[in-house]
Amino acid sequence: MSDTITPGLVSLDAELGDDKAAVIRALAARVVAQGRATDAEGLYADAWAREQKDETGLPGGIAIPHAKSAAVTTPSLAFARLSPGVDFGAPDGPADLVFLIAAPADAAEAHLAVLSKLARSLMKEDFTAGLRAARSDDDVVAIVREAIGEGDAAAAPVTAAPAAAAAMQASAPAPASPAALSVQGRPARIVAVTACATGIAHTFMAADALTAAGKKNGIDLVVEPQGSSGYQALPADVIQGADAVIFATDVDVREPQRFAGKPVVRSGVKRGIEQPDQLIAEAVAAANDPSATRVGGDAGAVAAAPAERLSWGARIQRILLTGVSYMIPFVAGGGLLIALGFLIGGVDVNTDNQAFSVIIDNALWSLPAGGLGQYLGSVLFVIGATSMGFLVSALSGYIAFAIADRPGIAPGFVAGAVAVIMNAGFIGGIIGGLLAGVVAWWIGTFDAPRWLRGLMPVVIIPLVASIVASGLMILFLGRPIATLMEGLNTWLTSLAATGAIIVVGVILGLMMCFDLGGPVNKVAYAFAVAGLAAGSAENPTPYLIMAAVMASGMVPPLAMALASTVLARDLFPPVERENGKAAWLLGASFISEGAIPFAAADPLRVIPASMVGGALTGGLIMMFGVESLAPHGGIFVLFAIDPVWGFLVALVAGTVVSALAVVALKKWVGRKELEQAEAGVAVAA
Repeated sequence: MSDTITPGLVSLDAELGDDKAAVIRALAARVVAQGRATDAEGLYADAWAREQKDETGLPGGIAIPHAKSAAVTTPSLAFARLSPGVDFGAPDGPADLVFLIAAPADAAEAHLAVLSKLARSLMKEDFTAGLRAARSDDDVVAIVREAIGEGDAAAAPVTAAPAAAAAMQASAPAPASPAALSVQGRPARIVAVTACATGIAHTFMAADALTAAGKKNGIDLVVEPQGSSGYQALPADVIQGADAVIFATDVDVREPQRFAGKPVVRSGVKRGIEQPDQLIAEAVAAANDPSATRVGGDAGAVAAAPAERLSWGARIQRILLTGVSYMIPFVAGGGLLIALGFLIGGVDVNTDNQAFSVIIDNALWSLPAGGLGQYLGSVLFVIGATSMGFLVSALSGYIAFAIADRPGIAPGFVAGAVAVIMNAGFIGGIIGGLLAGVVAWWIGTFDAPRWLRGLMPVVIIPLVASIVASGLMILFLGRPIATLMEGLNTWLTSLAATGAIIVVGVILGLMMCFDLGGPVNKVAYAFAVAGLAAGSAENPTPYLIMAAVMASGMVPPLAMALASTVLARDLFPPVERENGKAAWLLGASFISEGAIPFAAADPLRVIPASMVGGALTGGLIMMFGVESLAPHGGIFVLFAIDPVWGFLVALVAGTVVSALAVVALKKWVGRKELEQAEAGVAVAA
């Protein structure tokens, strides 16, 4: 690795201009003059664009304008000690120490890590004092190179002058009283995430400022800096034991579901640098306030542990759950819209696909024969059906994303769409997503030449991974998977034809609750929907099957909601109690995926309990002869269900049985092991 800073990049006690634009332009010109960038104006424009988003001046007379730029050929640090200082927007006045951090647009992780070390060093008082006391360009280079761990220093580092060090100590804020930063009588436990737009400087400075403030105030604070060079995810037990979370970020937090249910304080990343004590105090106050804002989402949707610590089985589970977590919004929105379409337009709103024809051939000012109700019902149905049409593609795309990050999304979506074309359904989508993700990840491990790196994630990886994954689905895998799906449907149809209709209800109930929206669940649902077209007064069996599938699929989320919010709140952590509130609506709307957060956290108890209740509900539906003319909607399509009392009795019975079963399993099965695990978490925290 070449030297990141050289004497030619240093300007001591210089006057580079009257404002920050002039200083940034002068430093950019110096980088180009040293042969480390090709275009001074291009580098200046990129650094200035970053400056316009958020000023880079920091307390203590420091400024760190920075940018990733296509003009930069070698990662570089250009330094100026200004006399007089220039205003970079810091709250305490002008900056006299200015670093221009210039990184190539495709900088390698090793280079970004070096630049990040500089940012962290700026939080150390002896480092900045040494820069102010340096007598030569070589002294500055030696101080910086030692700080970033780049080879042997050319000279002994200059330490802070005693007067400067004393002044810095005197300016440090006093720690808060222990009582002010306690939760339930003990020191608070806080986790934090820091991230800025470029992921080089502010990210790590905020992390260090928060860590130092936590130590000074006597609390347990652990930070996850999410920088451009990657990030190390906080252990799941650390997050679980935290009282609150701080998001000091200018960009989206990666995998925010890990923190679901935690009281949260949000701010820009600069506030983490400038006001760490205040952020900590606000986080502790949120932890002690039951009405505080909390992180939304499903804590079980994304695993928090680093991949290298997980077994292969756990990795696959994490990957599949990531796909499911991104798929759920399509299910929730689409399912509710379809239900509303039936409610407004009637159960025959889409007979012979007429809903699509209605919205194409008519408008609000030219209503169809069925009037406004038919038109609006058709509109809602079509929007919902379109949303539901993305299910397999979204599942496949985000499975690939969990393996290969963003370059995997496009080939994953394409593989999922191909699975639908091949009639391979959800199983095909899962396999296609895994293939696309693995291929995209593998291509991404190649050491491409510099000129090709920029094209890799946006052209090369999506192109090749799409060809390989989708090609395999079309040529070899799609037809066998489709045959398997067809075989399952044929078996269920033949079983129903023998008259063992109650047995069919039990089997469908078990399938709906086995994987909570996964391939087995979707096979049962697809079987029911496909048969609706053949239903009639003379052949009510398809309507019975549809009712059994819908009611059984509602049982798991409703049962988990009942158990976690009413029957045994103390057996569920706060995150699951929050998820339980949402599960009431999801279950009532026939969205089985509402139980996934519970199953992901405790599959050996939740899934068997759900299957018991689902089987009971499916059997009772058949026994009572309940028919459903609507393929989706739950309680919102009760008008399309007959008899309603039979549907509700079967649903309540299955829900109560599943809820009692999961409570019993959590109380008495394996309780000793659970207590030991919880004790371990408490000790670690």
